Amino acid sequence: MELKRWIARGQPRWERLEELLVQVDAEGLAGLSAAEGRELVRLYREVGGDLVLARTMTLNPALLDYLNGLVGRAYGAIHATRKVAWGRLWRFLTRAYPALIRAEARLIGLAAALFVGGALLGAVAVFADAEAGAYLLPQQHLHVDPSDRVAELEARMAAGGGLTVEDQAFFSSYLFTHNIQVTFLAFALGLTFGVGTAVVLVSNGVLLGALAAHYHLDGVATFFYAWILPHGVPELLSVFIAGGAGFMLSRALWAPGRRTRRDRLRVESVAAARLVLGTMALLVVAGVIEGTISQMHPPRLSYAAKLGFAATMAVALGLFITRAGRREP
Repeated sequence: MELKRWIARGQPRWERLEELLVQVDAEGLAGLSAAEGRELVRLYREVGGDLVLARTMTLNPALLDYLNGLVGRAYGAIHATRKVAWGRLWRFLTRAYPALIRAEARLIGLAAALFVGGALLGAVAVFADAEAGAYLLPQQHLHVDPSDRVAELEARMAAGGGLTVEDQAFFSSYLFTHNIQVTFLAFALGLTFGVGTAVVLVSNGVLLGALAAHYHLDGVATFFYAWILPHGVPELLSVFIAGGAGFMLSRALWAPGRRTRRDRLRVESVAAARLVLGTMALLVVAGVIEGTISQMHPPRLSYAAKLGFAATMAVALGLFITRAGRREP
């Protein structure tokens, strides 16, 4: 008798949950009103509790299968994998994202200034003392003179060598992965009150500046800039944005205002994460360019053409940041 009374009390909500699930099957979750959506979630939890209780009260397979089926269908409806909203993603990248960059322009500018400052420091150190390159340059650049490297690459291009399509694809994917690591490192180290982010920016700037001076001193600066800038424009912009996002986290820690640091950090981290998310598109572009155009040298592709491509990329990104999304509220 106790079981019958319990079933009588629970049956209305089971039937109601089944009605909502039939509606979801026909129209999807979007076919439910806000109130019906909340009701679906509430009934899913209640019927889930009923299923647990039923297992302790009876071994009736028909009842257990019925409740188990209801709970399973409700779980699938609520937690179903959503299709990628490509339209929404496109609107974010083309409208909200550049607006967010403009809103945090000061912190992104601070990141750029630290990187450029590090680059100047590295360049001055190598110009003042060429031996300093032994401490500042990557290992792969220490044992080969830049002019010899350039001559070898140009000779290989003239002989029809260079990277194959497969090599270019592999190289692009490798660089994309590496750039993501640097980007997320600059972002995540904002939690060190910004000190780690500043160190990453300055140290990477020092390396690039030292490398530029190394090629200058050997008389092949044109090759260096034609090699670095085509992919460097979107790549460096990504690093600056990620650094600015890192400084957003540090801002929450240094100046939480009237909120607790935890609450302020929660708010700042949402916008900062959106900034970093947007850099993924820039890094994809940089990786593709670095694996293709940047690896082409005369006579296959002239230095002037590569520098012209880099300038076009810089202008396009500048217009995108300053103009896109201006009409959004």
